[in-house]
Amino acid sequence: MFNLMRNEWMKLFSRAATYVMIGAIVLAAIAATVIMLFINSLGSDQNLTWQEQLQADNERLEQMIETGEAGFMGDDPAERIAINEYALENDIAPNSMNISGTFWSYLENSTFLLSLIGLFAIIVASGIVASEFSWGTIKLLMIRPIARWKILLSKFITVGAFGLFLVVITAIISVILGLIFFDPGSPVRLVFEDGQVVEKSMAAYVVRLYIFNSLDVIMLTTMAFMISAVFRNSSLAIGISLFLLFVGGTATGFIAAYYDWAKFSLFANTNLSQYEMNMPIVEGMNMQFSIIMLVIYFAVFMTLAFTVFTKRDIAS
Repeated sequence: MFNLMRNEWMKLFSRAATYVMIGAIVLAAIAATVIMLFINSLGSDQNLTWQEQLQADNERLEQMIETGEAGFMGDDPAERIAINEYALENDIAPNSMNISGTFWSYLENSTFLLSLIGLFAIIVASGIVASEFSWGTIKLLMIRPIARWKILLSKFITVGAFGLFLVVITAIISVILGLIFFDPGSPVRLVFEDGQVVEKSMAAYVVRLYIFNSLDVIMLTTMAFMISAVFRNSSLAIGISLFLLFVGGTATGFIAAYYDWAKFSLFANTNLSQYEMNMPIVEGMNMQFSIIMLVIYFAVFMTLAFTVFTKRDIAS
């Protein structure tokens, strides 16, 4: 098995496209840093301290309460005031991008780069099996005294390892750029829970965001791998997976506004950060339900891929 994975890894890095993907990740991280610095310079008043900005924010929130105006994305103005007052009383500088633009807020916002990683992982997963059939090299693999499921598993592990490799590169570059260009900020994240303000770790929060945002990528990459193995068509796998990557979440959100059965769809469960914000896409959903649904979908995708691949007539 190790030799199979090593061979797949060597084949992957023998292609120029792999290095183009890595370079694109690096350039995207740099571009994101420049954009965030620009946005931060426009979105904050450099003449005010963070204490003065929080006080001004509280005045705005109090006006919202008086007029009955709802907060952004269902945010409760009264809870925001409580958090701001706690920060002022305990001298905890906020990490919000619209206040100070700190290292932690930069890492929080840089998680959108995982969508780019997802695009590359889908491309690799779509071609790693289908290309063997299109190039005719699948027969060379099959004449070796190795079980078919081991061959397919080695390819799937290689795709996962490559995706993880890109995530690590993104995280390292983001940390380096964040430390260079942004203020350290506070390692404390203030949240309103059970009627009181609670201090939590920003590091743990950012790690959870990376994990939650990776689930969408993992599931769609697995789907692309399954389509590649079942239909032997990389274009079909890439087309379907990328379409769902960019449209699936929006379409599911629209359906969920009218039908509760939307909670059983894949994209209603890939975004576990909805529970971090206490805003499930369908009322009554919880993290345990979403994890169970993701395991079921993953099992279905892998079962289809391995069943068809191990039983297919290669000569056909």
